[in-house]
Amino acid sequence: MAQRAGTDHLTRAGLNLIQQALTIYDADLRLAVCNRPFQAMFGLPEWLVTPGASFEDTIRYLVETGEYGDLDDPEGFIRTRVEQSRAFEPHYMERRRSNGRMISVEGSPLPEGGWVTVYTDITAIKRQEELLRARSEELSDQLLTHAEELAATNRALEATIAQLEEAKAELTEMEARIRLTTEMMPAHIARVDRDGVYTYTNRRLSSLLPGRQSDIVGLSFEEALGPRTAARLRPALERVLLGDASVLEFTEDDTGRRIRTALTPDQSGPGEPITGVYLLSTDLTEEAQARAALAQTGKRELAAQLTSGLAHDFANLLTIILGLQGRLDRMPLPMGAHELTGATKAAARRGGDLLDKIARMSGPHDMREAPTVLADFLATLAPLARATLPPEITLTLDNHVAEPALMLDTGSLQDSLLNLVLNARDAIGAGPGQIAIVLTAVQETWLEIAVTDTGPGFTEEALARALDPFFTTKGKEGSGLGLSMVYDLTKLSGGQVRLGNQPGGGASVSLRLPLRPAEAEARPRLILLVEDTPEIRATVRDALTGLGHQVIEAATADEALSLADIPGIDWVLSDIRLGPADGVDLLGRIARKQPALKLALMTSLPDSDTRRAAGAQRWPVLPKPVDAATLHALLAQEAAA
Repeated sequence: MAQRAGTDHLTRAGLNLIQQALTIYDADLRLAVCNRPFQAMFGLPEWLVTPGASFEDTIRYLVETGEYGDLDDPEGFIRTRVEQSRAFEPHYMERRRSNGRMISVEGSPLPEGGWVTVYTDITAIKRQEELLRARSEELSDQLLTHAEELAATNRALEATIAQLEEAKAELTEMEARIRLTTEMMPAHIARVDRDGVYTYTNRRLSSLLPGRQSDIVGLSFEEALGPRTAARLRPALERVLLGDASVLEFTEDDTGRRIRTALTPDQSGPGEPITGVYLLSTDLTEEAQARAALAQTGKRELAAQLTSGLAHDFANLLTIILGLQGRLDRMPLPMGAHELTGATKAAARRGGDLLDKIARMSGPHDMREAPTVLADFLATLAPLARATLPPEITLTLDNHVAEPALMLDTGSLQDSLLNLVLNARDAIGAGPGQIAIVLTAVQETWLEIAVTDTGPGFTEEALARALDPFFTTKGKEGSGLGLSMVYDLTKLSGGQVRLGNQPGGGASVSLRLPLRPAEAEARPRLILLVEDTPEIRATVRDALTGLGHQVIEAATADEALSLADIPGIDWVLSDIRLGPADGVDLLGRIARKQPALKLALMTSLPDSDTRRAAGAQRWPVLPKPVDAATLHALLAQEAAA
């Protein structure tokens, strides 16, 4: 404030040194700024040169003091001057004051409303012109008149030029703001002419499609985007040049990103020619992954609804069949009958196993992503996979991903890869053969895990139907649910499954999962753990300290309330059921006392429980049993936020 006051003082001092009188009125015709020569020129009292003074009051004072001479209708003159001022139009005029002196009045409107006016005493200039007219017999009256008119015109032109310069500066500033705004947008905005040559870009193409140039003005469609991407957009571009706006969504081949491009014709008005096309391109990869996961979740829920009732009835029937077969086994039966009852029971048990697989496939499955070190994950996977292989079949694992840790659901991914290894083993048969698992990053968008083998490869029918539930090429030995479960789990993660055959022979199954590097480890936290069961409290405490955090323990709500005031506590993690107390109520009381604390609940109560639902509306709720991965994900999410 002191600096601003000093600046205002310097500004007013500088304005007072100007020989001309100057005023600035705002859009409400209130005085904003004036200098001392303005007060001196018109002999104004102090209250009319104070910021906020009314323009109408100033004109009335000048009329009453005779500044404009004798007027037939003073009030009409005042109204006219006020109405002219509200129009805020640039003007230049010269007038003779009642005291005989000549002044020029030059006014220019301001962008925010209001205007600035400069008053110049031109009495000396006019006297020189009159002297020149009186003494210059050689100059004709017409020449002198033209000279006066030219001088007045020049003064008016100077005022117009100043206004144009101000407008030019405003346009330049507006253009800079618009360009800055478009360059900050997470999208590529561009324009191409009718020949497909870029005339504008916000220089965001390289962030949308890595590997492309940023400044593409002057490049053709094909040069900027690449032949394949340009070929996809060309038909839409041609349609837009005919007047039809278009929106195109496609997957870019090189990066695997999902792109949506809106194309709009550049047309000044209806019936006017189309001079080019505007393009707005956005990256929908994460949105597409989320849509795929949501669609797969919907399919799974529908499948669960369709199969749950049938599975229940079939399970009852199989139980009855097994019970009847057991009773038949205890009866004296003819020769060979026991073999038939044994085969019947084996078939019934196989039906039970099949129902279990259907339940696992269609039942609820929560994705539990957590920071996963790839080297550790592969080190754990390798012995599990090799244990299922005969000596004649070798397994190799190669990791070409630069990021050391990713966000993955390790349980689902391990199940999927083990399933693919078993399928590859069965395809190779007696051997010898090789199975390879290779991890690569695709354009910083996908984690691709390719499982290849040296078996006979997929048949045409298998390539078309292998992901369908119950399709199998193993005969009675296969359930047809293995690849379907792999597909289900991968889609639930927002990924893709691709089947193919290698050029040299053998099958290839590629899993593409969203590439999400794990966030940096959170700093050590001081956590208040509230749990009334000592064994559970010890388990959660060990998990937190194993993650590098410090823990303060409380066994009751009252104890937790007193400990929550300790300086430096970052988190409070409480069970919902604390004996007679309620964890939701406890966190509510702590939140009112310490609003900066991070709060979370843990419970074994079902989702339908009202206390759990009430807590979930305000804070994270961790289901028991709580493991280290779940705790790490909670704290890492808070650190990233």
